Amino acid sequence: MQIDTWIKKEQKSLIALRRWFHMHPEPSMKEYETAAKIEEELTRIGVAHRRIRETGVFASISGEKGSGKVLVLRADMDALSMEDLLDKSYRSVNSGYAHACGHDAHTAVLLHAVKLLQERRHEFAGEIRFFFQPGEEIGQGARTFIGEGCLDGADRIFGAHMCSSLDVGTISLTPGPINASCDYFRIVVQGKGAHVSTPQKGVDALYIASQIVINLQSIVSRSLSPLDTAVVGIGTLHAGTQYNIVAKEALLEGTTRSFSSRTRANINQRVCEIAQQTASLYGGSAQVEFRDFAAPLINDYQVVEELTPVAQAVVGKDRVIHNQEKMMQADDFADYLAHVPGCYAFIGSRNSQSCHTGMPHHHAQFDIDEDAMLLSLAVFVGYALQYLA
Repeated sequence: MQIDTWIKKEQKSLIALRRWFHMHPEPSMKEYETAAKIEEELTRIGVAHRRIRETGVFASISGEKGSGKVLVLRADMDALSMEDLLDKSYRSVNSGYAHACGHDAHTAVLLHAVKLLQERRHEFAGEIRFFFQPGEEIGQGARTFIGEGCLDGADRIFGAHMCSSLDVGTISLTPGPINASCDYFRIVVQGKGAHVSTPQKGVDALYIASQIVINLQSIVSRSLSPLDTAVVGIGTLHAGTQYNIVAKEALLEGTTRSFSSRTRANINQRVCEIAQQTASLYGGSAQVEFRDFAAPLINDYQVVEELTPVAQAVVGKDRVIHNQEKMMQADDFADYLAHVPGCYAFIGSRNSQSCHTGMPHHHAQFDIDEDAMLLSLAVFVGYALQYLA
């Protein structure tokens, strides 16, 4: 691995900053202390910044070589509502919240990218915008930046995510679809209450809901091509108030995921049709509500080509992956890619000598090999200087 000395000198402070964020996790759209720390660091290095809504932070640097293209660099910063069971000195001090996905590292990396690019602004033309984005875990943060016009006029956007399924020293720059869309749905089934001994006098919402769960499984197996990839999953089903009462109402919550806008629209339509028609078949009714959490994440082929030599210079040609397996997890970085060509990289953060670095994301003992942050930083800075040269 080839890391320039001027980048490598950031390693100690990079680790310290990441550990501070890890110790102070906050839930989505309530990252107040996190935003304040980001602003403190930006002020310290002399970079102008402003808030986006309540907890987003926007900063920008103009190159001294004149006007030119606009590049956006993004990091997410929210944590998860879960306990941190990592037995390390930097374990979360905020009970009930944990950085179990790597967003602490993403934020620390981007702050150091700001610092280094500020120091080298004489080397590039144009503008670099930095998005410190809240609310990725609930699919809301990217839209706040887009809604505030922060993406207007941008030519490229780049982001990177720690990846515990890849060894440290590897970087994935996979063109095309890489992360699935994510839609949340809520189905409310209305029936009619009765005593269980006289079911003919009622309409059993629990039975209807059970049939809906079963029938929804036919979408993937019978409504899609076998070559297409999608998920229709039910996470919760709540119904009834007592063992001997026919349930009057039932509530189901679930998600659909896919890798194309066309498939996404198709499966969501089928969820509505199946729920409503199944309920009607048994004398009840169903209301279906969808919430759009994230579009399919589709990396731009041209941007992948631009990034490839930068990543190869950092980790070596044979350590840059272009065919990473697609993931059903969603990321709202996809919302930016719907407007601006860009790429979302995955930075290997697994070390075989440390079991915690191989834990899946959202695991209570999730951790990273912190060397991965230096590699990520090198790619962020290297791409910015190359693209805006």
